[in-house]
Amino acid sequence: MKGTTSNSIPWLAYACLALSTSLVGSYVGLSKLLLAVFPVFLLAWLRFGIAALLMWPWARRGPEEPRLDPRQRRLLFLESFLGNFLFSICLLFGLRQCSAVVAGVILAGIPAAVALLSWLMLGERQSRRVWLGIGLGVCGIALVALGRADSGPTTSTTLGLLLLLGAVLCEACYVVIGKQLSAGLSPKRISALINLWGLALVTPLGLWQALSFDFKTPSPGIWGLLMFYAAAASMVTVWLWMNGLRKVAAGQAGVFMVFLPLATALVGLLLGESLSERQLWAYGLALSGVLLATLPERPAA
Repeated sequence: MKGTTSNSIPWLAYACLALSTSLVGSYVGLSKLLLAVFPVFLLAWLRFGIAALLMWPWARRGPEEPRLDPRQRRLLFLESFLGNFLFSICLLFGLRQCSAVVAGVILAGIPAAVALLSWLMLGERQSRRVWLGIGLGVCGIALVALGRADSGPTTSTTLGLLLLLGAVLCEACYVVIGKQLSAGLSPKRISALINLWGLALVTPLGLWQALSFDFKTPSPGIWGLLMFYAAAASMVTVWLWMNGLRKVAAGQAGVFMVFLPLATALVGLLLGESLSERQLWAYGLALSGVLLATLPERPAA
């Protein structure tokens, strides 16, 4: 019998997830350049505002799409509040109070947090091989963090640790809620609506910082980088991620978070940085975890 079997590999969905997380990891350096010019909340406000203009046609209901029910409205708000607004606050302020090594190890737990939350909220039961793949991915990212030169504070505060743990939980909620939304809404509409919620949430803080900001300071090149950043961060990556989630279990999708540090490392290589032997082994371990968690199981005899 022809058709897609339960053991077939959704290559296109995997590609969307990998490309989405790789893009996020690659524009980390870009966001640092922009943060050197714009305050945090003003940058977020401009990002959401530009993306809202670009995605305005996406927010309209398609001819075959039903109207949003109260549950979907709640999920859209939570997706933006937890995944965009609260995650950014917990991450940025947590990084200020934790060493880079400790922060990297904590954030390495995102794939495991996604798998646990998908089991609790969605009832997804991962196979032993998926759990092993998640474990390899977490160990790989943690090894990268442990082998990284420390920057910023040399000690970690309790508040900083709690904020980073909150960021991990927010990111896990983002994946699990996105899985629920992708079952009834198109990826384009999800991307546009959660961006509008993000714009509404950050507008008071963005306006507050805009009142004291000199908009003549940024160069035309910085404004061009801001346009690219807004389109990539709020539009392209979210659309790719939601497309992948439609055909991949949330627990499996969380494994693709390992592409964040991988993409950041590749950008560093292009900028002239070098990789240590420990980092090469760590990235190989992380990629092995992705392969182990995504290849299909052998059919039972």
